[in-house]
Amino acid sequence: MTTTDSRLQCALAAIDAANQADPNLEPFGDERLPKEYAYSLHMTRWLFELESAPSERMQIACRAQHIERWTMPRKDYPEGRKAYYQWRQACGRMHGRRAAEIMANCGYPPAECERVETILTKRELRKDADTQLLEDVACMVFLEKYFADFYEEKADYDRDKWLRIVRRTWGKMSTRAHEAALKLAEGMPAHLLALLQEALAGDS
Repeated sequence: MTTTDSRLQCALAAIDAANQADPNLEPFGDERLPKEYAYSLHMTRWLFELESAPSERMQIACRAQHIERWTMPRKDYPEGRKAYYQWRQACGRMHGRRAAEIMANCGYPPAECERVETILTKRELRKDADTQLLEDVACMVFLEKYFADFYEEKADYDRDKWLRIVRRTWGKMSTRAHEAALKLAEGMPAHLLALLQEALAGDS
């Protein structure tokens, strides 16, 4: 625990240090940053876009959403949707444990550590406001920063599969996030905007 920094600054700095160890790099403005560190910065920015004064626990949860995810690669699990969800759940549990450990080291009480761990597992999505906010932020980051590249990487997916992906993503988001996503969509490439519009028209 530090004496000069607040608990929040301590926790965020420790999460950043962990994510800066990611050997994978991706563009971030005019530079290249460790992938999960860049992702965590996008998460923080969108958190403040959706919530003007977020709680400490939400700032920590959003920063730790993918903490050290490269240590648990998708390729370690079999192909298929079932294995994908098993991987996602395992990642969530790992992220929750790591965030809780860091928070404890920075002086947070056990109840707050456990609360953030629960948020990061997303077990209470739709039932818990903090968990829903985390999911909203993650969806906004995906739509803004990763949707276009994901679309190019998965060129073998047919139209129906893409519509299902967009509808599943939309279905996990709150009304507040829907409004932000529709505004964001105005600047999307034409083919992605058309896909979103078709998915939502078929889902209405």
